[in-house]
Amino acid sequence: MVQPLDIREYRNAYEPGKVQCASTEEMQPMEEIIGQERALRALRFGLEIHEQGFNVYSAGAQGTGRMTAVRSFLDELSKAKPRASDWVYVHNFENQYEPDAIALPAGRGVKFREDMKKFIEEARQALPRAFESEEYSRRRDEKLKSLQERRTELLAKINQRAQEQGFVIQMSPAGLLTIPIINGRPVPEEEFITFPEAVRTEVLKRRDALNTELRSTLRQVQDIERQGADAIKNLNHDIALYAIGNLVAELKEKYTDVPEIPEYIEAVRGDILENLQTFLGVAEQPGVPPQFQALIRELPFRKYDVNIIVDNAGTKGAPVIVEQNPTFQNLLGKIEKEVQFGIFTTDFTMIRPGSLHKANGGYLVLSVEDLLRNPFSWDGLKTALKTGKAVIEEPGERMGFITAKTIKPEAIPLDIKVTLIGTPMLYQLLYRLDPDFKELFKVKADFDIVMERNDENAGKYADFMCNLVREEKLRHLDRDAIARMIEYGSRLAEDQQKLSTRFAVVGDLIREANFYAAEERAEQIGRSHITKAIEEKIYRSNLIQKKIEEFIRRGIFLIETEGEKVGQVNGLSVIGLGDFAFGRPSRVTASIGVGREGIMDIEREAALGGPIHTKGVLIVSGYLNNNYARDKPLSLSARLVFEQSYEGIEGDSASSTELYALLSALSGLPLKQYLAVTGSVNQKGEVQAIGGVNEKLEGFFEVCKAKGLNGEQGALIPASNVQNLMLKEEIAEAAKAGKFRIYPVKTIDEGIEILTGVPAGVRRDDGTYEEGTVNYLVDRRLREMAETMRGFQPMIAK
Repeated sequence: MVQPLDIREYRNAYEPGKVQCASTEEMQPMEEIIGQERALRALRFGLEIHEQGFNVYSAGAQGTGRMTAVRSFLDELSKAKPRASDWVYVHNFENQYEPDAIALPAGRGVKFREDMKKFIEEARQALPRAFESEEYSRRRDEKLKSLQERRTELLAKINQRAQEQGFVIQMSPAGLLTIPIINGRPVPEEEFITFPEAVRTEVLKRRDALNTELRSTLRQVQDIERQGADAIKNLNHDIALYAIGNLVAELKEKYTDVPEIPEYIEAVRGDILENLQTFLGVAEQPGVPPQFQALIRELPFRKYDVNIIVDNAGTKGAPVIVEQNPTFQNLLGKIEKEVQFGIFTTDFTMIRPGSLHKANGGYLVLSVEDLLRNPFSWDGLKTALKTGKAVIEEPGERMGFITAKTIKPEAIPLDIKVTLIGTPMLYQLLYRLDPDFKELFKVKADFDIVMERNDENAGKYADFMCNLVREEKLRHLDRDAIARMIEYGSRLAEDQQKLSTRFAVVGDLIREANFYAAEERAEQIGRSHITKAIEEKIYRSNLIQKKIEEFIRRGIFLIETEGEKVGQVNGLSVIGLGDFAFGRPSRVTASIGVGREGIMDIEREAALGGPIHTKGVLIVSGYLNNNYARDKPLSLSARLVFEQSYEGIEGDSASSTELYALLSALSGLPLKQYLAVTGSVNQKGEVQAIGGVNEKLEGFFEVCKAKGLNGEQGALIPASNVQNLMLKEEIAEAAKAGKFRIYPVKTIDEGIEILTGVPAGVRRDDGTYEEGTVNYLVDRRLREMAETMRGFQPMIAK
C-alpha cells in the first residue's frame, strides 16, 4: 500500500543559509533581465534585422515584466544606434494645400527654424530701409522722368490736334471725351443735339477722324505707362534682391548638406519678391478692431514659419517611444484647426506629430490591447508599416466621411521597429484572423511565467528585490525574508523546481511587507513581515471561502470528515474569484442499478457540466469497459453527481473521484470520508496530474481544521503532482504532528486500496481477480447485473 508523503515534500523550503548576504543592503543592483533568455534572444533578432516585416510581438502573461523588459532592452540597444533625423514641415509655395516635409540631421531642426525666423525679421527690416533710401528715389525718378516727358508730349500733341479740329479734350470716369467748340465755346451734348442736322453731321465726321487719332495716341500713352510699371517693378526687384541677396546666399550656404533647404529658400526668395508690399508695410484696415490689426499684419508672414514635428536634439542614440494611449491621432498625428474671424482655418503650422513620427529611426512600443481598443489605430499602423510612410490625415477623411477642403501634408518615409506587448491569446487571434499580421510581425518573443529554481536564479531573484527596494526607497530584506520570497516565487509558479517570473506580483508583496515592517518600526523586512503580507492578502479576498467553511461546519453544506460511506467520496475543486482562488471539497456520490444506459452524468444532463468534465465521465466508462467487460456486457445504469452543486462544473480533475465512488457502489465497500481525492484518470487506470493542487489541499485542510483534526484526515493526489506542492507551513506542521496526511497515487488500484483498506486485486491469467479484493467484488457485481438483465422478461400489458 502507498505510504503517506514525506514531510519534506510538502514544500520545497529554501534555507536562509544559502543566501549569500545578510540583507539586500549588501547586494549590488541587477543590470540584466531575469529568466527571459528565450524572449531576449527573439527581441535581439527582431530588433537588429533590417528587412521589412520583422517587427516584434512580445507575448506573455500580465505581470511577467514584458513592458519593463522590453523598455530596458531597448534603452540599452538604442544607445549604440545613431540619432534619428529631425523632421519639419514648411510651406509649399506651388501648392499651399500640400506642405513639404524636410529631414535634417538631429538637432538642426530648431536651428533651421531660428535661422528662418531671423532671416524673415532681417528681411522685414532691410527691405523698407532699401526702398526708403535716396538711391532708390533717384533711380526711380530717373526711370520715370523720360517716360513722363514722352507721355506729356503725346498728350499735348493730341490736345493741339483736337483744338485744330475744333474740339477740346476732357477727362471723365468713362475715359477721354471730345467736346466740340462752336462759336468759341465748348458745347455740351444736351445742347449739341439741338443743332441743325447738317452742322451735327459735319461735326461728327470731324470727331470720328479725331477719335481715330486719339485712340492711337492713347495706346502709345498706355504703352509708356506699362513700360513705366515694368521699369519700377524691375527696379524694385533689383533693389529687393540687393537688399536680401546676402541673407539668402548666407542661409543657402549654411544648409548645402540638405538639398531640399536651398530649394526651399529659393522659393521663399521668389515669394518675397512677388509680395514686396507685404514687407514694406500693410495699411491698417478700416473697421477692423485694434486687437485684430496685429493679427492681420503678422498673418501673411506665417507661411515662412518652420513647423518642427520631430526634434531629436536631446536624444542619445535612437529614439524609444512608448505610447500609452494609441489613439489614431496620437499614433499617426493630426491637423489642428483654429478660429479666425469666425471661420475654422488651418495651415502647415498646425500639423502635429504622432508616435510613429517621434519613433521614426528608432523603436515604438505599443500595448496591443490598447491599440485594438481604439478605432482605426490598428488599420492605421498596418498601413504605415506596409507602405513605409507616415501619412497625417483626419480619421473621418480616411473613412471617406469628410469632404471639406483641408491640407494634405507630404508623407514621411518610415524607418522604424514596432514592438507590440500582448497576451498569447491575442497573438493567436491576430495570426489566424488578420492576414496582414503575420506579414508585419514575423518575430514572436515569448515571455515565460517561470524559470528554473537553482542557486544562480535564486541569486538573481534576490538581485531583483535589491533593485526594487533601492528604486522605491523601501526597507531592505534580511536573509530570512529573502528565503521566504524565494519560496513564495515557487508557490506562484506552483512548482518546487521553478520560480515565478510574475515580478509585478512579487514586487507588490514586498511593498505590502514593507508596510507591516514600518508599522512595527522594524529596520528591515523580516520573514514574519512577508508571512503577514501573504496572510493579509489572502484575508482581504477569502470571504467567500470562509462563508463556505462556515456552511460546512454548520451542516448546511454536507461534507463528512469522519467515518466511512458506500458510494460517497469527497472530491476537491478550485473556485477562482479573479484575484483569489481557493479549494473547496464537494461530496461526489454514485448510484447504480441494472440497465443498459451506462453512466449518466447528472451535471451534463442538467447542462451544468462542461465538455472537459463530460470527457472525464466518458473516460470512466472506458475504464470500466477495459477492466470488467471482457467476458460479459456491461448491464449498468449508474448516476454520478456533485451534491449541492449549483453552478457550472468544468475540468476532468474529479474523474478519479467519480470512479472511486462508482467502484465503491459496485463493490459495496465503504470509502473513508476523512480522505479527499483529486486527480484525473485515463482508460488504463493511471492517475494523471491536475492543476491547483495546493489550493485544493489547503481548502480541505481548512475544512478539517474547522470541523476538528482527528489525526486521520488527509488527501489523495496524483503522484506526478508532488513536484507542484508548495503548501502552507501550517499544513507541514500539522503533518509533522501526525494530524494530516497526503497520499501520492499513480493508479486507481493504489487509490482504492487507501480509500477502502482492501487490496485492489490483480487480474489473473484466466481473467478473474483474487477473491475478496475490490476488483473481484466489482467484477462479481457486474456479472450478477448482466445475468439479471439477461433473465429479465419485461411484462407485456394485456
